[in-house]
Amino acid sequence: MSAPLPALTPAQASAFARLALDNVRREFPHAQLHVLSEADDARPPRALHPAFYGSYDWHSCVHQFWMLARLARLFPQLPEARAIDAVLREHLTAGNLEAETAYFTAPGRAAFERPYGWAWFLKLEQEVRAYDPALAKNLSLLTEVIRDGFMTYLKALTYPVRHGVHGNTAVATAFALNWARSVDDQDLKLLCTSRAAAWFGHDRDYPAHLEPSGEDFFSPALVEAGLMGRILPQVAFVAWFHRFLPQLAEGKPASLLQPAAVSDPADPRIGHLIGLNLNRAWVWRRLADLLPKSDPLVPVCEAAAARHFETALPMLDPHDFHRAHWLASFAVYALTE
Repeated sequence: MSAPLPALTPAQASAFARLALDNVRREFPHAQLHVLSEADDARPPRALHPAFYGSYDWHSCVHQFWMLARLARLFPQLPEARAIDAVLREHLTAGNLEAETAYFTAPGRAAFERPYGWAWFLKLEQEVRAYDPALAKNLSLLTEVIRDGFMTYLKALTYPVRHGVHGNTAVATAFALNWARSVDDQDLKLLCTSRAAAWFGHDRDYPAHLEPSGEDFFSPALVEAGLMGRILPQVAFVAWFHRFLPQLAEGKPASLLQPAAVSDPADPRIGHLIGLNLNRAWVWRRLADLLPKSDPLVPVCEAAAARHFETALPMLDPHDFHRAHWLASFAVYALTE
């Protein structure tokens, strides 16, 4: 029997909360994904994004806020709970979100943060709605814009993006589908499901031995499998998964089952691989839950999840901003989702 997989402790939750409380108010350093149409468009992050100006970039700030809302909901006695509530209400105001929506709907910005930031924003809305439905209403305008953007984008996307960084289609579709189910959005649910089936339903003997690439923070193979596990009934998923990775019971590909080596955790791009190991941990854990308990791949998945957690969690350095501005939210997702 496999050793139990880790769970988020109150002490870890408190440390992650303090980190995020600092990050979301930290305007600089900042990496802007910002198209200038005229000279007046050159403005600092806080002027462009009054809600999400911190944490180095827009999408990282969004998933830091997601983490704060989740920690406050799961750990209501957290010492930082009052500070979390205050920062959520300070940033997620109706006025701030109207300004964020205006940014998204301005000419030339239809693809801003598509699809990664979009997906995390829907996840944030879902978490804030669980935390405080009244506060979540402030997010409704931008939620509608992003929801409609997903409808347009997924219909137009002939080929899925299969790499292991921000543009990955399987991750964005899984997050969008989860949000759509939470609000019973039938049109978006059907679109996510049908497009996933069309893109990935016939994949077999996936070349996962080519993973990882040097700057991945998602496993293209595993996030695809995780998405298919969301859309297929268990019997159909089991058949698909055994075709998809047919040598998994034999320990192949080893490069997918063993954690990625992180030669320089402080390097901003090589350090992505810490996120990859966290992503693999959460998908291996999910796959173990999706398969029947009698399936011989369950212990393989559980052991792989445990190895990836064991490798990744000690590398979360709160003193290195390149890691601290995003990795904690991946850890919280991996430990609580």
